[in-house]
Amino acid sequence: MDFSTALPTFVITLREGVEAALVVGIVLALLKKAKQSRLNPWVYAGVGVGIALSALIGVLFSWVIQVLGTINPQYTSVVEPLMEAVFSVLAIIMLSWMLIWMTKQARFMKAQVEGAVTEALKDNTNAGWGVFSLILIAVVREGFETVLFIAANFQQGLIPALGAIGGIALAAAIGVLLFKWGVKINIRQFFQIMGVLLVLIVGGLVISALHNFDEAAANYALSNRASESLCFYYERFTKIHSCILGPMVWNTANILPEEKFPGILLKALFGYREHLYVVQAVGYVVFLLTVGGLYFRSIMGGSAQDSKNISAGQKSVSPAKE
Repeated sequence: MDFSTALPTFVITLREGVEAALVVGIVLALLKKAKQSRLNPWVYAGVGVGIALSALIGVLFSWVIQVLGTINPQYTSVVEPLMEAVFSVLAIIMLSWMLIWMTKQARFMKAQVEGAVTEALKDNTNAGWGVFSLILIAVVREGFETVLFIAANFQQGLIPALGAIGGIALAAAIGVLLFKWGVKINIRQFFQIMGVLLVLIVGGLVISALHNFDEAAANYALSNRASESLCFYYERFTKIHSCILGPMVWNTANILPEEKFPGILLKALFGYREHLYVVQAVGYVVFLLTVGGLYFRSIMGGSAQDSKNISAGQKSVSPAKE
């Protein structure tokens, strides 16, 4: 059994899970400070329902894929890679947006959660539901992004789900270490490292999405004579050809095959392909320059802002000169 496909979902779920665990930990700490620990069950209920709802969304996605694949058996070989490509694009958009937006908003997270909890506690009759909703939204938001990524790789079966379970378990353990046992962890550094991994993983998803679009186009061209012209790159140009991805950039099948270790690991994590084509190479570079560039700028901007805040804080507490 190939467990390498569980690694990407493990990394993504771990990052998303730690983010959700921070929200949960902050809420529990605020409730304890406000002497409202009676509302803790609402927090745990929000976590449980959020995870269950995320899993349900995943099951519904799988069902939709199966239904679409069986509507017209003649085009199953077209629908499956096409659906995988579409889910890949959605996952790329969601994960890229989350990565950049959350990096910019991370330093305001505590203040935002405090404000939301304060508002919820003002309404004594519905305080529990307010806290529950806050946690539910936080968990489902992170869970939905993971579900999208798993759906984008639905042909890999249940193995990615095992990676997701492992990521959730480790994220929960980190939350306990932080808020229950008071263990000091450099959260900023953790998110930065996970962010770099996520950029590379999503970059690999770009390559996979283009491969699936190419496969769908090639299968459609083969099943329908009227669509033969859809493939603008023909077999007569090269023995190993693409349909819509142009000429081959490299062929590393003999050096680093994608179905053997370590190629299979690189393929699962970073979208490595033994046959890479021009459109894939361009798409990957464009993604790294745009999304990767925005991410690193947000990191540097956040670090600079934090340095200014620290300097301002030091000045404010320094003794005045006589």
